[in-house]
Amino acid sequence: MSLPKDLRYSEEHEWVKVEGDKVRIGITDFAQSELGDIVFVELPEEGDAIEADEPFGSVESVKTVSELYAPINGKVVEINEELEDSPEFVNESPYDKAWMVVVEPKDSSEIDELMSAEEYEKMINED
Repeated sequence: MSLPKDLRYSEEHEWVKVEGDKVRIGITDFAQSELGDIVFVELPEEGDAIEADEPFGSVESVKTVSELYAPINGKVVEINEELEDSPEFVNESPYDKAWMVVVEPKDSSEIDELMSAEEYEKMINED
C-alpha cells in the first residue's frame, strides 16, 4: 500500500497535498482498496464551500456508496472532471490521476492538525 510522506491524512481516509496557498484532496490507497472497484464519483461544484468533517461528495463502488468527508474548511476552486468519465482512476492512481478537488483553505493551520503518513499508517493498522 502506498502512503506518500509529503501528504497529510484525515481519519476519514482523505489525503491533502499543500500546493502553495491551495490544497489538493483525494482518498487514500487504503480507502480505495477497502471500497473495491469504483464505478461513480460525485463531487461538489466549483465555488462551493466545504466544511471540515462534513460530506462534500461520494464515491460509489460495486459494493457500497461512501461519503467523502472534508478534511479542512475552504472553498472548492477546481474539481477533477476526468473522474466523471473515468472513476476507475481512483483505484488505479489514488494520489495522482484521482485527486478529487482543489480547495482554497479558510485557515491553513487546520492542515497541521491532520495526520502524517506515519500516524495514518499506525491508525489503519490498528483497525
